Amino acid sequence: MSEPIWFPSDNYKHGSHIEAMLRHLNLDSYEALYTFSIQQPEAFWEATLQLLGIEWFVPYRQVLDVSQGPQWPHWFVGGRLNLAHNALHHAKTRPHDPALIWEGEDGAVVRLSYGELEAAVAQTAHALRSLGIGKGDRVGLFLPMLPETAISALALAQIGAIFVPIFSGYAAEAAATRLQDAEARLILTADGFYRRGSQVKLLDNARAAAALSPSVQQLLVIRRFGNVELAPNEVAWDQIVPQQPSTAPYEPMDSMDPFMLIYTSGTTGKPKGTVHYHAGFPIKAAQDMAHLFDLRKHETLFWFTDMGWMMGPWAILGALTIGGTVLLYEGAPDYPDASRLWSICERHGVTHLGLSPTLVRALMPLGDEPVRKHDLSRLRMLGSTGEPWNLEPYLWFARTVGQNRVPIINYSGGTEIGGGILGCTAWRPIKPMGFNTAVPGIHAEVLDSTGQPVRDEVGELAVMGPWPGQTKGFWKAPERYLDTYWSRFENIWVHGDWAILDREGHWMIQGRSDDTLKIAGKRVGPAEYESAAVEHPAVKEAAAIGIPHPVKGEAAVVFVVLRTEHAPSKEMEQAIAETIAARLGKALKPEKILFVPDLPKTRNAKVMRRVIRAAYLGQNPGDLSALENPQAVEAIQNSSR
Repeated sequence: MSEPIWFPSDNYKHGSHIEAMLRHLNLDSYEALYTFSIQQPEAFWEATLQLLGIEWFVPYRQVLDVSQGPQWPHWFVGGRLNLAHNALHHAKTRPHDPALIWEGEDGAVVRLSYGELEAAVAQTAHALRSLGIGKGDRVGLFLPMLPETAISALALAQIGAIFVPIFSGYAAEAAATRLQDAEARLILTADGFYRRGSQVKLLDNARAAAALSPSVQQLLVIRRFGNVELAPNEVAWDQIVPQQPSTAPYEPMDSMDPFMLIYTSGTTGKPKGTVHYHAGFPIKAAQDMAHLFDLRKHETLFWFTDMGWMMGPWAILGALTIGGTVLLYEGAPDYPDASRLWSICERHGVTHLGLSPTLVRALMPLGDEPVRKHDLSRLRMLGSTGEPWNLEPYLWFARTVGQNRVPIINYSGGTEIGGGILGCTAWRPIKPMGFNTAVPGIHAEVLDSTGQPVRDEVGELAVMGPWPGQTKGFWKAPERYLDTYWSRFENIWVHGDWAILDREGHWMIQGRSDDTLKIAGKRVGPAEYESAAVEHPAVKEAAAIGIPHPVKGEAAVVFVVLRTEHAPSKEMEQAIAETIAARLGKALKPEKILFVPDLPKTRNAKVMRRVIRAAYLGQNPGDLSALENPQAVEAIQNSSR
C-alpha cells in the first residue's frame, strides 16, 4: 500500500467522541479502544450507549443473548425504547437548536429546530393513526428528499409502525415489488420533485405501484407543486397533518422490534428486505458517526443521498440521535451550475460532507474554480462510501475540496450491516483510498480459503461476531439470509468483498468477491484494472469483468467511458491496454477494451459489474430495478455482437 497522506492532530483529538470514550474506559490509545471493543463487546456497547445518551423506557437486563447463534443475536434483552424518542429528546434541553435543514433545487429552504421537528413529527404521528396505521403496520416511503421524508420516518417509528424506504426514481413495477413483499398498507408519496429545473411527476408512479399492490389501501400525498387533484383513496398532507396536536406519546418498543424494511437488489431473484430494529440500526448509525466521523452537537452533516439508499435513513437517524444537524437536498448536484454543492456547504455551514467516488469523478471535470470560489472553511470531515476509489479523484477530493487539511473518512459496510465494517478515524494516519480501522465494535478479519486470518494478501472480508445494527434476517426469507452471509464458514459473517489488511492495520477493498477475476491462477480485483485504466488521460471511468477463457480460465474485459474530448479508436484501445499492462504486468493485460457511453449504476452510484458481465455474456442479469440508467445495459449487449 501507499504511504499516508493525512496525519492526526490535536485539533481533531480534543473534544472528540473517541477522547470521551478513552477517558470513560480509562484507556490510553485508539488501538486500545478498538481491542477493548472486540474483546469486551458488552462493556463496550454499554459505555457507547451511555455516552451517546440513549434513553430507555424500560432498562435492558442483558446486553447480548446469542443462545440462537450469532446469526440471530438478541441485543439489549428486556429493554424498551423508541428510536424517534432518542432522535428527538434533545428538544427537552435544546429546543431552539437546529435539527433539520432542507434545500430544494428551486432554492426553497426549510429550517426546523429540535422543538419544531418534534412537534411536526407528533402531528404526523396523529395523522397516521387517524388513517388506521399502528404498531407493526408497513408503510412505503416513496419520496424524494423533502423535510416531510424525515418527519414521516420518525413519526412512523414513534407509533411503532415500520417504514419501507423506496428510491424516488423507481418505476412503478420496481416500487410495487417492494410494497407487495412488505404488504404495505399505505404509501407516503409526493406529487413530484424538481430535477435539473424540471418537475418530476412522482404521483403517477405511486398510483401505478399502488394499483399493483393489493395490500395498499391509501396514499398520503405531499403536494410539493400545489393543488393537485386527488383520488378518493388519496389524502393531502396539508389537509390532515397541520391540524393535529403538536405532542404525542412515543410507543415503547422492544429492543428488537422492527422499524424499517429496506430492500437491496440481489444477483438473482427478487430484492431482499433487510429487517432493522429500534436498538440496532439507529444506534449503529450514531456510533459510527461518533467514533469515525466525530459529528458533534452544533455540527451539520450533509450526505448527498436518497432515502431509498441506507445512507438516507443513516444520515437522518444518526445525526439526530447524536444531537447534530442533518441537511437534506432535493435536486441535482450541479444545477443550475457546477457550484451548487459547494454553495450549499457555504450557505448552511456544513461541517461534514459525504459524496460517493462516482459523484466526485463527475464533479472533478467541472474544474476547481466552482469549489474554490466558496468558503468551505467550516468543513471538518469529508466522507465517502459506495464503491472503491481511483487515486486521481480521491486526491482531488482531498486537495481541492478538503484543502489538504480535512481527512476523508472512507466508509464501507452495507444495508445488511446497518452501517460500516471498515472506516477511518482521525486518530490514525490515513492512506489514500483506504481504511485505517475496522469500526469499533466490529471484529473484522480478512480470511483465506480455509477461513484463517491473513495479512498482506487478498481474502474474504468477514465479521467474526455479532453487532447492533446487524439485520434481523431478510423479511419472510430466513434461509436466503443464512445462505447469503453464513454458509461459507461456520458462525462467521462473510460479507462478499475481497479485502487486504496490511501489517500496519490499514485496509483496502478490492471489490465484490463475486466480481473478482482469476487470471492464470492469480486473483485480481476489478478495482485494480479500473484504477490502472483511468491512469490514461482519455479515460473518464472504467469497469472490469472476467469472462471464460480456454487457456487462462478467465480473461479480463474492460469497459471504458472516454472523456468528451476523446473518441474510440483502435489506437486508443491499444494505448489503454498498454497502460493497464504497465501497471499490472503483461500477464494481466486485458483481453479486450470496449468503449461504451455509460456504465450501469445504481442511484447510489455503484457500478453493477454483475449486470455488465451478464449483459456481455448474454445471461440473465437478475434484478435491474436499482439501475438509474438501464439504457447502459443495451450498449454493453451491443458491444458483444
